[in-house]
Amino acid sequence: MRALRTHYTDEAEFVRRVDEDQRPQGYRIVGALDGERVVAVAGFRVLRTLFSGDVLYVDDLSTHPDARRRGHAGALLDWCAEEGRRLGCGELHLDSAVTPERQDAHRLYFNRRLRIASYHFVRPL
Repeated sequence: MRALRTHYTDEAEFVRRVDEDQRPQGYRIVGALDGERVVAVAGFRVLRTLFSGDVLYVDDLSTHPDARRRGHAGALLDWCAEEGRRLGCGELHLDSAVTPERQDAHRLYFNRRLRIASYHFVRPL
């Protein structure tokens, strides 16, 4: 997760945030292993929306830099899709930044049949 969420430099603060803030919202983390080492993770939750009904929302998808391009993230997305079906969700959603360094991630998403469905607007407060 550190490869994706670099602004969390304090492990205890990250764990606190997940346990106290994210988990009560249904957030779960699943990992991909290479032997006994976790090399990729997906953090997700079910959202109930008026516009799409129940969706499995992937908040976080990250692969350790030295384990990329080995299919771990794709396998996690496939697992998340199956988990979403099991939980009665009609769609899988995720947001991804639109920057040049995200091109490999976008290629993965398109290869996993995700499509760009909307704009995500942000305004600092």
